[in-house]
Amino acid sequence: MTASSSARRLAEFESCRRDLVALAYRMLGDMGRAEDMVQEAWLRWEGHEVEASSPKAYLTTVVTRLCLNELESARARREESRADRLPEPVDLDEGGIPRVERLEEVSMAFLVVLQRLTPAERAVLLLHDVFDFDHKEIAELVGNNAAACRKLLERARQHIAVERRTLAARPDEHRRLLQAFLSAALAGNTRALVELLAEDAIMITDGGAEGRAVGRQRNLPRPLHGAARIAAFVAAATAARENELQIEEHQLNGQPAVVFWTGDRPFAALLLAVADGKIQRVFFHADLSRLRYVGRRSGAQSPRGARDPGEP
Repeated sequence: MTASSSARRLAEFESCRRDLVALAYRMLGDMGRAEDMVQEAWLRWEGHEVEASSPKAYLTTVVTRLCLNELESARARREESRADRLPEPVDLDEGGIPRVERLEEVSMAFLVVLQRLTPAERAVLLLHDVFDFDHKEIAELVGNNAAACRKLLERARQHIAVERRTLAARPDEHRRLLQAFLSAALAGNTRALVELLAEDAIMITDGGAEGRAVGRQRNLPRPLHGAARIAAFVAAATAARENELQIEEHQLNGQPAVVFWTGDRPFAALLLAVADGKIQRVFFHADLSRLRYVGRRSGAQSPRGARDPGEP
């Protein structure tokens, strides 16, 4: 391959990189693994001897198939079988994910729903509804026929429809409820927390595969249901570390969120899904190995620093 053709291929790849990262991140719910898939796609593209008529289609095909293979791995199946697992929270700029798309399509609530779909349903929904591929193109990408892809899309949309109302809250309403929730939690005001939460609200806390403990409080091994139970848990967990953490509002997954810090290292992230003036879902992410993309703390040089967040 000549130097000019190598340069051209690099330029073609770079023009697609952000969309490829966005696709892989949604598929896997993990930025590190998403970047690995995109890097592998680059290696295959760089070594591809035949010129592709559409570099974007070729690279999207490679990334989609790599992600499907990854999701079928024993590690991925084990991780996604955990009832407490959440997708990795991401500052979109830090993760290199485009901002031109509808933000609800990268919200934590949307990614949690995606995680419940089968790998094939996930791929078809994303390729069709987010990346605007038609059924014929998708069938070629996932190695299926168009009719089967339509069925997969129909099933995936049915799952998404259940949570659709939590995917497009106005930013001002989202921020108001987030700030009110945080204030009530810090005050230990369970009554105020109950009033902010929908009666059938759900809370998920992800402490990683080994779990996390705050004082005597451990992360929940499975989702917690009901406003009263969530309020009691939040008040107790907040009191256990209230004076040891610094708190900042950040934009994570395109929506207002809160990051808790110990020094310059992220301790946890709080994200909400809201609708109808109430908090419908509470996502508390405390897996230190997957808080690398929450952005910079005010005045800090780097969100990740010289050490991994999981180091002692």
